Amino acid sequence: MSGRTFGALAFQAGKWAITEVEPHVVIRLKALFPKIPRTADPPFVFPDTPEVATDLDWFTNRFPLELAPADRMRLRRMRVEYERGQAAMAQLFAEGYRAPPLAGLREGFVVRPYQAQAVELLSLTGGLLLGDEVGLGKTYTTCAAMLKPGALPGVVVCHAHLQKQWCEVIETYTTLTAHAVRTTRPYTLPGADVRVFRYSQLAGWSDLFDAIGVGLVAFDEIQDLRHGRDTDKGKAAYKLSRAALRRLGLSATPIYNYGAEVHAVLGFVAPGVLDTSENFNREWCSGGQVKDPKALGTYLREQRVFLRRTKADIGQQLPAVNRIVDVVDHDGVELRSIDDLAHELAVRATTGAPLQRGEAVRMLDLRVRHATGVSKAKAVAAIARILVEGGEPIVLVGWHRAVYETWLQELRDLKPALYTGSETAAGKNAAKDAFLAGETDVLIMSLRSGAGLDGLQARCSTMVFGELDWSPGIHHQCIGRLDREGQTKPVTALFLVADDGSDPPMMEVLGLKASQASQIVDPSLGVQTSAGDGSHLKRLVDRYLERRHGAGIGGRQSYLSRADLAQLEAAGMPPPAIVAGGEGFAAGEIQGPPANLAGGALEAVI
Repeated sequence: MSGRTFGALAFQAGKWAITEVEPHVVIRLKALFPKIPRTADPPFVFPDTPEVATDLDWFTNRFPLELAPADRMRLRRMRVEYERGQAAMAQLFAEGYRAPPLAGLREGFVVRPYQAQAVELLSLTGGLLLGDEVGLGKTYTTCAAMLKPGALPGVVVCHAHLQKQWCEVIETYTTLTAHAVRTTRPYTLPGADVRVFRYSQLAGWSDLFDAIGVGLVAFDEIQDLRHGRDTDKGKAAYKLSRAALRRLGLSATPIYNYGAEVHAVLGFVAPGVLDTSENFNREWCSGGQVKDPKALGTYLREQRVFLRRTKADIGQQLPAVNRIVDVVDHDGVELRSIDDLAHELAVRATTGAPLQRGEAVRMLDLRVRHATGVSKAKAVAAIARILVEGGEPIVLVGWHRAVYETWLQELRDLKPALYTGSETAAGKNAAKDAFLAGETDVLIMSLRSGAGLDGLQARCSTMVFGELDWSPGIHHQCIGRLDREGQTKPVTALFLVADDGSDPPMMEVLGLKASQASQIVDPSLGVQTSAGDGSHLKRLVDRYLERRHGAGIGGRQSYLSRADLAQLEAAGMPPPAIVAGGEGFAAGEIQGPPANLAGGALEAVI
């Protein structure tokens, strides 16, 4: 290269490396590539991707670097590849685009334009996280993708209770054959076009994925892999992903908790797009949370690795879900019965050794959530009965077995069916069939057992949340069982909460976590956050320290009942100055539900 150069760039061991660069140029380099630590010195190493090659090529035009002729040709070739790919993908989203027809659909079925768009995008990129809103037919999009050349043999990975549903949809919608894998131990697979695995079966088959051969793998409800390769399931799923030619992740809620989970999820469908975990955290995160969720959301769309459409985007205008919060009665004795233990755990969580703290916080969460659910279970059942006797079939959502038992007892004459974590896949299917057939008007569903379930919308439009989950994505998934194509009525989601126990801090924190997820998934949305530091369990600890001592950590308000105030008075402790009491209320007592349950906070949760 003639003329002045500012350093040297080389392709080494499958990566690009800037081996030397002048100090003032380092400043510009670090501004363009935030993955580089601010204190790092050369050499700077970059992944060998078309996007990175394009940026490096641009940078060398501004600041020429010494570069071997073969490396320069590679850099330019990858830039051209990137630009052609971007142009081809832009055509998919151009007005009037029509996808080529697919052979293999059963008579009477069609691939809708927005579904065909996702199919073609996957064919171009090889990896896609499809986050279409619940009810837009991600299952059917996957079936269509299986009809593209090179997609077979295909593999679908799903929850156990959805294995039968997947096989039925594949064989109903297309001329392909499907086989539901039976066991965790390998056996000779029949010559089906698509093999449907349960997540729990992957580890047993992981050594055979290369030999089996995989064209397209689709991970249904891919948020189940949000822990990455830290679990046996994750390690096996990664092997399967690496063995496939194309990778598709499916979930309307790919982020259940904090935004940083998206790095692990994308690692199964588009590895390398977000670089290493260390570089991703440096560039995008602070304290485990994404610093700018909207920016990350738009970046993933620009990279064409994440595609999400809402019902409004495609002109499917279902009525908005009617979300109602109702503060119900609860058994104060039940919650008071754990006060001493809860306080002891809260103290241990703040003063104990590190291992003791973690265990204490987990135990506090388990005990308080259980007690909260049990304390309001009869009141929830009473409201459920009113709805059913008024002619409304309902899906009643909870979490704890003791809560289910109370509901079953209180509603025994209504013969509720159970679709929870304790039933077998066959048992779940039987419960669904009984509900759809009108044999019962109450389907009790676990918060985390309904993902991907289809068909309930044919009979029901009312969902009652008798217990809450820390993750807003769980609530969204549950509501999506009813708010989907085929629903003919406005959907109502009724959240029945207590003004004590775990419900108030859960409602507060869910708003913050929804902000992280929603702005990455839907960057156009406004801020949906509530006040707080993002640590859900810390707030539970604070609550029980405040209850006993009155002094809120960080100046937060306490929610104290008359009984709490009487306890303080009997112990010779003055009531804390929290809020002025209204008419008929003691000083320090909050009139009505806690402020964090009012209005907008719930909207942030969902």
